[in-house]
Parts: sequence; C-alpha cells; structure tokens
Amino acid sequence: MSLWKFFLKIFAISMMTFGGGYTIVPLIREEFAHKEKLIRDDEMLELIALSQTAPGPIAVSTALLTGYKLKGRRGAIVGIVAAILPPLIIISILYYFYTWFAANFWVRAALRGMSGAISAIMVVAVYDLAKASLKEHKVFSAIILIAAFLTSTFTSINTGLIILALALVGIVAFRYVPKEKKP
Repeated sequence: MSLWKFFLKIFAISMMTFGGGYTIVPLIREEFAHKEKLIRDDEMLELIALSQTAPGPIAVSTALLTGYKLKGRRGAIVGIVAAILPPLIIISILYYFYTWFAANFWVRAALRGMSGAISAIMVVAVYDLAKASLKEHKVFSAIILIAAFLTSTFTSINTGLIILALALVGIVAFRYVPKEKKP
C-alpha cells in the first residue's frame, strides 16, 4: 500500500466517523486487519492496546502506530496528519458558522440522533475488542475486563491509573509467572 493510499484511507475514516477515537479504532482495525490484511488481527489488537496507553486521542495514536507498522516513520507522520486533518477542517468550519449551527433546529436534531448511533457504535466496538481479546486467555481477560469496569464505575480512581495497574498485572502474569507446559 502506498503512503498516499494509506493517507486517503485514514483521512476517510476520520472524516466519516463521529464520536471520538473509540468509534474510529474498530474501523481502522477492520480496514487494515480484515479487508486489506496488511496487519494480522492479533498485531492490530496489540497496536490498539498500545495506543490506549499513549497520551492524546486514541484515534491519532492508532493511526500513528498503524502507519509506523506499515511504512515506518513516514507512515507514522502520514497517519497523524490524516487522522488530525478532518476534525481540524470541521472545527474550523464550525467556528465560522457556530451561531447558525447552534440555532438551527435540524442541525440540533441531527446531532441528537447521531448521539444514539454513536452509543450503538461504541457498544459494538467494545464487544468486538472484548471478543478478540478474550480468545486466548478467557478467564484472565474476563477478570481484568470486569475489574476495570467495576473500578472505573464505582470509584473515583483516575482511569489512567486503573489502566496502568492492570497493565502491570498483565505484564507480571504473562512475563514473570511460569507457564504450564502442555504434554
């Protein structure tokens, strides 16, 4: 895949997706792991997990890491630009027409309608990512998933600290705990 084609794919995904990074990430995964088959699905899940730990928007981090995986440093830069440019263009346009958009009944109705669709997309994204990550270590992954959800829902602990703590648990569990040898 050429850098230009990569740029166009990330740009199109970023331009047509509303709701933030968690709605964009499954589309990037679908495009590059399933349709184009340029990255194995397990590698794509690792890129997504890594992009969640980086500061900043997850969509930009995922585009950066996908570009780096496919085309090195130039691909990373192209991924960043392609992911950032559409929201920048949209925000710039909205800046000039804000008062009209804010007062327009149809625009407000469309945005309210999109919020429901975005919620559904996020549920599907969480389901797909959970299903893929539960393939190999089902019980461990389910416990981590439930622990993260319960901790973030019922405590005021910073989500970043929860992710960091559970990442450390995963590192210890898979790097330092001896694995059982299969006969």
